[in-house]
Amino acid sequence: MTYTAIRDRALEIVDKGSRGDIYSRSCDLFLSLLIIFNLICVSLESVDSLGEKYGDFFQVVEILSLVLFTLEYSVRVWTAASKYDLAGTGLSRRARYIFSFTGLVDLISILPGILQVVGVSLDLRWVRILRLLRLLKISHYSSAFSDVYSVVAEEKNSLLATLYLLFVAMFFSSAALYLAEGEVQPEDFASIPDAMWWSLITLTTVGYGDVSPLTPIGKIIGSFTAIIGVLTVALMTGIVSSSFANRMALKKTMLDKEIEESLEDGVISAEELGKIKSLAAGLNMNDDQIEALITYERMKRSHR
Repeated sequence: MTYTAIRDRALEIVDKGSRGDIYSRSCDLFLSLLIIFNLICVSLESVDSLGEKYGDFFQVVEILSLVLFTLEYSVRVWTAASKYDLAGTGLSRRARYIFSFTGLVDLISILPGILQVVGVSLDLRWVRILRLLRLLKISHYSSAFSDVYSVVAEEKNSLLATLYLLFVAMFFSSAALYLAEGEVQPEDFASIPDAMWWSLITLTTVGYGDVSPLTPIGKIIGSFTAIIGVLTVALMTGIVSSSFANRMALKKTMLDKEIEESLEDGVISAEELGKIKSLAAGLNMNDDQIEALITYERMKRSHR
């Protein structure tokens, strides 16, 4: 195998695995389980009694995890040059990964351990918190997580507008309930900031029940606040779900277009196939499904 072919294969293994690639799927499963096991160890280590009793075990787990995650990060930097769906040279593709959100998460999740190895003294509590960021690495192994991040980024203006409405509703309902309940329940509604706790819990439909209105006017305000909360949450859910569906449709369109353009000369090159597989991975397609799409496009072209 050539150097480029080895690098391309390494990318297929560490990137989101297709259903037909047992090595890639096994790598995804192993690293996902390792991340979850790390989170369990970090959480248990924060318990003083367990930290003292099993400290050596937790240390061994962290060292082994640090070695594996550092190796994974190095491979991802190296193989980023094979991401043909990104424009630019191999060096620019690597730089784009390093400074991307996922690249920075990968780096930050191993940086505390590396600093400790070279002798830098760090607050153990902050080290544990930064190690918990490894949970975000799971987005590497499932397109669903990256899609959610992308949807939130794309709809940030709509979501911010909805949050603004939620803030306005919280402020006015807090002020109204302070006027209605302040004298009846001075310990719970002594000020508008005190009433904001009740308002936030009601608007988000949590409803702990530790604080509730007693006066008729207060109950009316509470009813309207609850209704506004339900509508606001439904609005945010609709924005995200609609954008998610549109994103999936766009991915399918991009895949179809890439296959059509790749077949213009009748032959799909290795680079073109890499782009097709990269797009298909976002739709969780296996090699058989990709081949079926290519065959279907060939049949369409032969009947024109």
